Amino acid sequence: MARGWESKSVEQQQAEMAERRKSPRPAASPDKQKQNRQREGLLLSRTHVLRQLEASTHPARRRILEQALADINRQLVSFE
Repeated sequence: MARGWESKSVEQQQAEMAERRKSPRPAASPDKQKQNRQREGLLLSRTHVLRQLEASTHPARRRILEQALADINRQLVSFE
């Protein structure tokens, strides 16, 4: 039975993942891990605020959400 084009792509992807697993990354320091968690939390919060902002129609609520978004963006800049 002939193998499809898609299965070759899947095999290639699996081989690439196996190669990535073989090359260990250096472990991040506890401080760096904490920073990464904080950054990820801010990114999740930013996504949540953006979704609320898209759905909000009340001007006062939109203003509060825009302020929250600006604050999150300021915090994210400190991680770069």
